[in-house]
Amino acid sequence: MQYADAFGSYHPIVNFLYFCLIFAVSMLLQHPVFLLISLFSAIWYYITLKGRKAAGLLLRGILPLLLITVIINPAFSHAGQTRLCYLPTGNPLTLESILYGCAAGIMLSAILLWFACFSEVITSDKFVYLFGRIIPAMSLVLSMTLRFVPRFKAQFDHVREVQAAFGRDTSNGPLLKRIRNAVACFSIVVTWSMENALETADSMKSRGYGTARRTAYSIYRFEERDKTALCFLIFCGLFLLCGGISGNLYWRFFPNIRGTLTQPITVMLEFVYLILCIMPVYIDRREAAFWKKSLQLNS
Repeated sequence: MQYADAFGSYHPIVNFLYFCLIFAVSMLLQHPVFLLISLFSAIWYYITLKGRKAAGLLLRGILPLLLITVIINPAFSHAGQTRLCYLPTGNPLTLESILYGCAAGIMLSAILLWFACFSEVITSDKFVYLFGRIIPAMSLVLSMTLRFVPRFKAQFDHVREVQAAFGRDTSNGPLLKRIRNAVACFSIVVTWSMENALETADSMKSRGYGTARRTAYSIYRFEERDKTALCFLIFCGLFLLCGGISGNLYWRFFPNIRGTLTQPITVMLEFVYLILCIMPVYIDRREAAFWKKSLQLNS
């Protein structure tokens, strides 16, 4: 079975717990160091997974989103004690609102990138394995949805290429014509998706889905490396949880900026979180180095 990377070949429980920890810390903490670690680690891992294709999402999606968030937040939020100037509307522009906008943009960008990595590593098979026996109907719907999105995009690209061969290109020509051609392509793909849904329903019915208790076949085995990785994730999660409860990850933006930054325990927590975030990249690099060394020894 092919995996997105070496970390993706680990047991689904390890993969899922890792992303749960990353999502929890990225969404719950406003500490600037943790946000920057999360963002740059997500960029690094996404580039490791997608290669040169990652530049498209980073430049066309993440960077504009980050800039828009940074610009919009100070325009609507005027809280904070450090006033820099006054806007034409008469509202103050504060340093705290600007920094909070930067933090919000970094948080949102990091979560989107981590979710993109999640969709590459947690496949529909892994999702069904994790939740098939707990919530079988929901896991089936979610796995089919996750599988449908890339198929829909691939079919749309195929239809667009065929339509372009007939002179109905969606990238060249007058704007109105391109919109009309794009709507026609979308209509074709929607029709295809409906037909595919009917075929899937007929196939499931003919195979007896829902007539008896559902069984499951698993190709995943919990190995020694999975035990080591799981113990490491549990340690990191408990360590960060204790650090958050003790107040060593405290940070606020309003009414003034205050928080822990350079205390020894805070620096230790930041280091642990950094190791946690780069864990998949480290596993990939270690696996690549191992195979390179093996090829050199065998040649």
